[in-house]
Amino acid sequence: MTEEHYIDLHIHSLHSEDGEFAPVQLVEQGWQAGLGIMAITDHNSVKANAEAQRAAERVGIKYIPGIEIDCIYQGVELHVLGYGIDFHDPVFTEIEENVIRQHQEVSQQRLLRFNQLGFNVTAAELDALDHGGVWGQIWTGEKFAEALLNKAEYFEHELLKPYRPGGARSDNPLVNFYWDFCAQGKPGYVKINYPEFSEAIKIIHRTGGRAVLAHPGANLAKNHGLFAELAQSGLDGVEVGSSYHSRESAAYFYQQGLAYKLMLTGGSDYHGKTKPAIGLGQYERLLPDQEVEAQLIKAGLIPTR
Repeated sequence: MTEEHYIDLHIHSLHSEDGEFAPVQLVEQGWQAGLGIMAITDHNSVKANAEAQRAAERVGIKYIPGIEIDCIYQGVELHVLGYGIDFHDPVFTEIEENVIRQHQEVSQQRLLRFNQLGFNVTAAELDALDHGGVWGQIWTGEKFAEALLNKAEYFEHELLKPYRPGGARSDNPLVNFYWDFCAQGKPGYVKINYPEFSEAIKIIHRTGGRAVLAHPGANLAKNHGLFAELAQSGLDGVEVGSSYHSRESAAYFYQQGLAYKLMLTGGSDYHGKTKPAIGLGQYERLLPDQEVEAQLIKAGLIPTR
């Protein structure tokens, strides 16, 4: 087991709209990568947890039930990780059903936006990329990227060159396309009514969990000043280690976490094919995994050895 791959607390399964692998497959991959502690934190869904928990027990991995809830704070979209939640609580079914319903409506609007940008992509082409996934008829930014990059007539399209091999955004082309075209403020962005940050925190706490702000270096890239308010609004922790964080960004949020006495965590945000350059356990680390484990034990999220 390699120390740098011992803990990964941010992993996505096919129960996320942009994930690839089944929960059991992720546990097997985690075991092969040397993980000793892991959490599957799907977007607005807890469906992976029961299956993953059983599989992790079989191979001797300590498993923490999780979710990643999309939410809003002062107009800024954030992601909050919930660890140690009671994933049987019906509130999580309500969250997932609400988000799925909105995503289906947003998909149609996003199709119109991309065709207005001068592309020609059809519903049939997007549906063909579902591959039997659990988020059928929902067209994510990553799915638009895959469809457009596969079309022969766009092989030399200037807007797509950064995502092709050798391009500036080619390391993780599908998710980079999402951030460049579909994230908040981008031309393919369509608003979804997510819960308020305070409500997400309340749900996580009410179901016995700990609330951790995910990859703040990405969501707060242009507004680090909001972190002080968030840290004092019910957060239990901050994700310092992230595949989205440079060493400088990780160091900043490490210091902020210490200043506000927050639990410091880390995770790869592994998705599979949408982020091919990111493997399980791979993220910028400032904190040794033994120290992260000690914090998880103190928080009651895993038992002592």
